[in-house]
Amino acid sequence: MGRDLATGTVTDRGAFPDAVSLRSAVAAGEWDGALDTVPDGFTQSTVVILPQRLAADFHQFCQRNKQACGLLWMSAPGDPSPGPLAPGGDIRTDLYRYRIWRDGELVDRVPDVTGLWRDDLVCFYLGCSLTFEHALDRAGVVRKPGRVYTTSIPCAPAGPFQADLAVTMRAMTTPNVIRAIQVTSRFPATHGAPVHFGDPAAIGIKDFARPDFGPPPELAPDDIPVFWACSATAVAAAEAARPDLMITFDPPYMLVTDRLVEELSVF
Repeated sequence: MGRDLATGTVTDRGAFPDAVSLRSAVAAGEWDGALDTVPDGFTQSTVVILPQRLAADFHQFCQRNKQACGLLWMSAPGDPSPGPLAPGGDIRTDLYRYRIWRDGELVDRVPDVTGLWRDDLVCFYLGCSLTFEHALDRAGVVRKPGRVYTTSIPCAPAGPFQADLAVTMRAMTTPNVIRAIQVTSRFPATHGAPVHFGDPAAIGIKDFARPDFGPPPELAPDDIPVFWACSATAVAAAEAARPDLMITFDPPYMLVTDRLVEELSVF
């Protein structure tokens, strides 16, 4: 089974049987990017790649802002392996598409970063809320597809890294809100429980109809907007630090790891 992120529906569109087969197809240029063929039940990760001189400060930023930037793995300088997240993988080829940043400016989107690789690059693999989508499905939580917003909540800074908290919003009815809080609390490495629900203005979202990512939300009269911390926070902080080179995932294409969703559950 797979999930179509545009509609939020679970589909059976010839999905890949596991994460290894998907990554192999991506690396070979044989995947068409159809999100509803991503295998269900595997942890997904936001990827941020930075020069070694900034790695200690960025690591500290992640540690100080764990709910938004839960660190699943950090590589040694120059090591393209995702380590225990995807044994045998290669982060230079295993994402469907990458964003290339120079001095804080987005300059390109590419399908492979082998030619850009440097011995001083450090890879950060962060928790992503697409991981707990699987758990919400299993728990029968009915919700609208997610949207991304930037709040006015400041993160704890570290060196040159600072950003306001980014959040993902999913709208749902009150019974589903209660169940969603219970379910996502089990997954602190991938953002855990919501940071807010209710009035978007209370967390500094000035124009709810214009999310940073995704189309305008469509809420029914009994829907409540629920907000989770988002790893887009880390990308925003790294962008503001203006490194000479930064490589990130290109939303919504995350690294699909070999780790099962339930492996990250704390209870």
